[in-house]
Amino acid sequence: MLSKLLIVVSFILAVQVSAQMNGSNAQLRRRLLNIEITKTGPYFGIQRGEYTVLEIGVERQWKKVRIRKPTIHAAHAGFNYNFKYNMLGYDMGYWYKPNRIGLTYGGNIFFRTNFDDTRVGLAPVIGFKFSLLHLQTGYHIMARLPDNFETNKFFISLRIGIINDRDVDFNLRKKKKKETIL
Repeated sequence: MLSKLLIVVSFILAVQVSAQMNGSNAQLRRRLLNIEITKTGPYFGIQRGEYTVLEIGVERQWKKVRIRKPTIHAAHAGFNYNFKYNMLGYDMGYWYKPNRIGLTYGGNIFFRTNFDDTRVGLAPVIGFKFSLLHLQTGYHIMARLPDNFETNKFFISLRIGIINDRDVDFNLRKKKKKETIL
């Protein structure tokens, strides 16, 4: 008898809660379907090519969470150093991930110096991002190099990003209705 009473009471409560949430259901659905997340943090990596280079920098990601076609945009800046050949480099770049599972596409502007000669160039990159890891490969396009300029042309890079700042925005901004003057 008690179990039948509990079933009836829980059914009545479920109907009441459902009726109360119907008005805010559309707003809740919009809130859950339109989330933007901004993440910032340092990254540590290793770049391999003809030479091994250690990388340190910071990255900021803008992620739109959606059921269909979620996207991630990211910008980064950092430096790298080749201890064996005394080569210093600075990189600034951007990458884009157009869907949930797939490749990242981007490019870097870079500066390299061996403290005698310097070079500036561009590097198109393509990669794969999974959780904290980002594996990229690319090619440094730069002017003709002197003989003692030990830097990678074709490279593969593995970075570990550590998120230490996260901002979640549910985008519930009300659209202003246009008023017409009669």
